[in-house]
Amino acid sequence: MAGTTEGGSKGPLSIHIPEPPGRPGDKPDFSHIKIPKAGETRCPDLDTKAEDMRDMAYSIVRVLDRNGKAVGPWADFLGDDLNEDTLLRGLKDMMVTRVFDQRMQTAQRQGKTSFYVQCTGEEAIATGFQRMLKPGDMNFPTYRQQGLLIAAECPLIDMMNQIYSNEKDPLDGHQLPALYSFKKFGFFTISGNLGTQYVQAVGWAMASAISGDNKIAAAWIGDGSTAETDFHSGMLFASVYKPPVVMNIVNNQWAISSSNAIAGSQNTTFAARALGYGFPSIRVDGNDYLAVLAASKWAQERARRNLGPTLIEWVTYRVAAHSTSDDPSAYRPQTESDAWPLGDPIERLKRHLILHSDWTEERHTQAKAEIESEIIRIQKEAESHGTLNKGHGPDAEKMFEGVYKEMPEHLVRQRIEFEKQG
Repeated sequence: MAGTTEGGSKGPLSIHIPEPPGRPGDKPDFSHIKIPKAGETRCPDLDTKAEDMRDMAYSIVRVLDRNGKAVGPWADFLGDDLNEDTLLRGLKDMMVTRVFDQRMQTAQRQGKTSFYVQCTGEEAIATGFQRMLKPGDMNFPTYRQQGLLIAAECPLIDMMNQIYSNEKDPLDGHQLPALYSFKKFGFFTISGNLGTQYVQAVGWAMASAISGDNKIAAAWIGDGSTAETDFHSGMLFASVYKPPVVMNIVNNQWAISSSNAIAGSQNTTFAARALGYGFPSIRVDGNDYLAVLAASKWAQERARRNLGPTLIEWVTYRVAAHSTSDDPSAYRPQTESDAWPLGDPIERLKRHLILHSDWTEERHTQAKAEIESEIIRIQKEAESHGTLNKGHGPDAEKMFEGVYKEMPEHLVRQRIEFEKQG
């Protein structure tokens, strides 16, 4: 039976099917992203109520202008954290992350590991956020936050051994490649079911507060995974109990092969979702390292002062494929990454440092060569302990360990049978 329109006339009902901004062969178009000038977006006081900063969920925090100059209130908020040593360290963290990704991507293509995920173009977000954390704080990451570990100075060889699933794999083969777990570096075990991290992060933050500790948690999720119900469960618990947690959404424009419109970006911003739950949110230029530092400091400080959760939507772009199992040329314009209006995070920070005479093109080239040489050296050492297609893997008997605190009887029997079979 035909439906009735708002004006009263009868007609067929319809639904809206979101379309991506561009298909293969189309000219890239990012005109739907409204980008304010650097320094234009205000910096609210830490104790500002959510209803008094609704505008922050629709603007974008930016610090670096087109010329590489740091401008505006968020640059002022950084205070002493805006210094040469911090920024040079940040540049190196991002450069290491990118070279590490490139080497591991090539290793996967050579059959040395089965799977890898790059974060090309997103390096500033994880490395900058980690720079503001304190020892003991805990990240609940997705598989594109390797920069958290690199900025925390996790040994690259341990990360490579895990990727290769070799005899030195710190997880003894219990996890997929690149799904790390490093408690020492505040990096909770990555879950392939990404939405679960939101619930776990909020629960961990609640436990920290209940126990009288002073450690905060950080939840991480991609734009596509916000469509999962776990996202909303985490948001609800954060809203009700107001634990010391920062809720991060990395909006890199694409899920595996569908645009962020499928997850709701055509209706509103991802940051605006926090408004319905009653806590503050901000949108941030995720390719601006200084903006990342400032927003991370702001949200983390709120958590430490018992002011409750904050949601941050990091606006960025996934330059590489979703994973080594993906071919982005099948669903988006090949030149889309070149048209991304917020640029490359490494180039933008490099420009800022050169502007202030803290860096030069020659020093940058030399630093990149040194980083590449060191990572190749570490890679050779890791591969000497085995790869997927060569050498030794984890001890097979360890498959029974590290799952239960006390091994149940049925696993004890299976282990005995396994040992009998040699």
